[in-house]
Amino acid sequence: MRKPLSLSSITATGLFALAAWAPPALAGHTNIVLEARLDGREEVRADVSTRALVGDPDGYGEAYVFGIDGDPFTLCYVLTVHKLAELDLPPGAPRMAHIHEGARGSNGPVVANLAWPQGGQAGDCLTEGEGAGTAGVKFPSGESGIVQRILNNPNGFYINVHNGAYPAGAVRGQLSDTASH
Repeated sequence: MRKPLSLSSITATGLFALAAWAPPALAGHTNIVLEARLDGREEVRADVSTRALVGDPDGYGEAYVFGIDGDPFTLCYVLTVHKLAELDLPPGAPRMAHIHEGARGSNGPVVANLAWPQGGQAGDCLTEGEGAGTAGVKFPSGESGIVQRILNNPNGFYINVHNGAYPAGAVRGQLSDTASH
């Protein structure tokens, strides 16, 4: 003898059928958000044979990097730093922030110029080809497709912030997909 269907089994079957029929729902922005935890202990000497601290021992921060839906050439970021030595020696020494290509523990070339975090914060959107041939070029290599390379392989890129006290880099952090945290 067959068991009669319960209300819960009818409801479950109906919800399953509805879910199979309905188009997927998307809530807001669909691009991956990348994250980097910046720390002075992550900086790497040019001569990587020694593991001595080269970054700011008190400095730390975070960065979030993301693309724009439907625009494969634009990359946006928010960068926050804390407790960086603000001593600018020698006078006029540059203050910079970059995205570099390179694995954790190694140094690599600059692929994107970021704004210096005034008051500890910076944010902007960069578009490939924007400002080409000028001093303010955002992607110095001029490489086409760099935005997608960063978004598709975040572990191959890192962010670092330089100041006068730490011209080779005060804080650094490897990019990663926020879903992996």
